[in-house]
Amino acid sequence: MTDRSFIDTNVWVYAVDRSDIAKQNAALGVLQPTHDTDVVISAQVLGEFYNVVTRKFARVVATADARAMVDQMVRLPVVPIDARLVEAAIIGSERWQLSYWDALIIAAAETSGCQRVLSEDMAHGAVYGSVEVANPFRVDDQPPLSGG
Repeated sequence: MTDRSFIDTNVWVYAVDRSDIAKQNAALGVLQPTHDTDVVISAQVLGEFYNVVTRKFARVVATADARAMVDQMVRLPVVPIDARLVEAAIIGSERWQLSYWDALIIAAAETSGCQRVLSEDMAHGAVYGSVEVANPFRVDDQPPLSGG
């Protein structure tokens, strides 16, 4: 059975961030294609990635290079942001006390049939609906947090 994982913006950003080699290596490892894992992103991830790497890393990542990276990312399944997804994010935000943006990630992952979200921004091990959060940068001796 193929596993579906939603990759949050921070993983993509760390893949180009040379200031933390350990996180860069972890991100690059997560982004390596495998035969048994499908990777999914959303339009939100595309926009956030481009914004962060062209502003925060402007001296490292040229605008043209960032655009080329986005062009590669759009080859993956991309969940569009529509009215139903926004409504699901609002409900999730209220239900689980998440920021709207994190709830939008969860809604996109759930809509696309992902079992997990790989993200540094939410509690490792938390379960929101049918989606579990995993922090790919977590140190092994850190216990998972329970979710909502």
